[in-house]
Amino acid sequence: MNRRQFLLATAATTFPGTLPGALAVLAGDAPLRIRDLYNKDLSFSPYATAHQDKEVFVRGYMAPPLKAQSKFFVLTSRPMAVCPFCESEADWPDDIIVIYTDEIIDAVAFNVPIEVRGTLELGTYKDEEIGFVSRVRVTSASFERM
Repeated sequence: MNRRQFLLATAATTFPGTLPGALAVLAGDAPLRIRDLYNKDLSFSPYATAHQDKEVFVRGYMAPPLKAQSKFFVLTSRPMAVCPFCESEADWPDDIIVIYTDEIIDAVAFNVPIEVRGTLELGTYKDEEIGFVSRVRVTSASFERM
């Protein structure tokens, strides 16, 4: 049972008359899908721009961290046993989001699904500390295993 299911079950038990309302709220709280962020020409989609600077949640897998004691990681839509930036350009994934947290992360195994919550940011950004360039980020993020 994940946090959302627990909260829903608690609400249903404590306030049985509010169950339909709780389900409606959860139905509207759909995860962001990485594939919905871009148009075919790799410009940002209307979906992405509508969610810019808003809290979102997205599900995926933590790619192997680039360095220890990090406050960021790369979220991929499929498990990746190797760092997506350590392979050739031919293997470069087109389905990633950089995740920035406020705390140093504890890495999760590459094949364990996670859910990330934070603020969606769009546009080219270069991280001055590590030189990493991203077009899409989730900032002030937290994550949990699913």
